[in-house]
Amino acid sequence: MQVIFAQGPDEVWAVEMRMGPDATLGQAIDRSGFAQQFPDYDMADLKAGIFGQRCSRDHPLSEGDRVEIYRPLDFDPMESRRRRAQHRKSRLSRT
Repeated sequence: MQVIFAQGPDEVWAVEMRMGPDATLGQAIDRSGFAQQFPDYDMADLKAGIFGQRCSRDHPLSEGDRVEIYRPLDFDPMESRRRRAQHRKSRLSRT
């Protein structure tokens, strides 16, 4: 299995490892050394998943899973959507 973290658009940290049959997502993250490698990451607010599907730390792993640790968002997607809608609305009302 693999634990990965995309630090940016062109930089990915990845660790290949073997886990036991009853392993969980949280155990894989703990054993991967992620917290030591990225001490500034807020582990209390860690968001992770498997193949793009967000999962809890107690989610059981299957053979071949790729555990993904997600970066915190720099912006709120809902707020961005609202701003775009307001911008479109203001452009339409001027014409």
